[in-house]
Amino acid sequence: MATNATATATTTATTLPSPTSTNGCTIDTCAINSSFYMYRIDLAPNITFLAMFSTFLLCFTLTYLLTRKWRSFWIAMSLGLISEMTGYVGRILSYGDQWAETGFLMQIICLTIAPAFLTAGIYLCLSRIVRVFGPEHSRIPTAWYPRIFIPCDIIALILQAAGGAMAAIALSNNTSLDTGDDVMIAGLVFQVFTLLIFIGICVDFGIAVRRRRVLDKKEEKAGSTTARLPWQLKGFLVCLGVATIAIFWRCCYRVAELNGGWTGPIMYHQDYFVWFEGFLITLAVAALVLFHPALCLREEAEPAKAFDYTAVEQES
Repeated sequence: MATNATATATTTATTLPSPTSTNGCTIDTCAINSSFYMYRIDLAPNITFLAMFSTFLLCFTLTYLLTRKWRSFWIAMSLGLISEMTGYVGRILSYGDQWAETGFLMQIICLTIAPAFLTAGIYLCLSRIVRVFGPEHSRIPTAWYPRIFIPCDIIALILQAAGGAMAAIALSNNTSLDTGDDVMIAGLVFQVFTLLIFIGICVDFGIAVRRRRVLDKKEEKAGSTTARLPWQLKGFLVCLGVATIAIFWRCCYRVAELNGGWTGPIMYHQDYFVWFEGFLITLAVAALVLFHPALCLREEAEPAKAFDYTAVEQES
């Protein structure tokens, strides 16, 4: 049985083991490379990530309940974290039976789409940041940021979810996974493209603000003063950048992984998954927990009141 199962897994790069051909397989009776994962799942990192994402969800929820601010951000982050948690529950379930479809599909679909919710939360922050530093520095009207990036994020999410559903159906029917794989890759590539545009706009805005502040410092010599940014706002901007870059690299990893096929060289390396999936997403979410926008940015629309100046020192 082990020989037949192994042959089934290696016949083509676009199909996975048939439920019938691996029926009754266990770690003791079948080769591990005949399972959906092609490696023995390590419980420790999966339990760790599940615990951390559960803690992050609790932190985001408590912050919202205590501040009643940034509701849309809380919803986006919560949906992303719930998807992450569901994915890792699937991997933990798969530890008991790596030939079972349920756990495998839970992790492949949920972990693929989860960052799309997280990027939605990140996109919501940009319009507020623009109001803080001044809309005059932006090439795009403030109101258009969510109108542009949120629909793009939804498109990426739909493509990834649809591809996952198509792959699930193909897996159940023991047919080619090519179509579902291609649709998921299309969603991920579109997400990477959207993130690149977002990063480019942020860099352009940052350069414009920096130039303005340099001019303001020159004017200080004439008797005016320029307020230093509060440490909360500085920390928030740094952490938002870290979260964005981490999710960007994670999406690049997923594109490379799926592009190699379901039995490709990247897919069966558990270490790659732990670092480029689990660690990068953990880093991104932890950064936004540490410097939550509700604690670092105020709700006021007036730029000068968008963050707390009471702790701001004046440059002499």
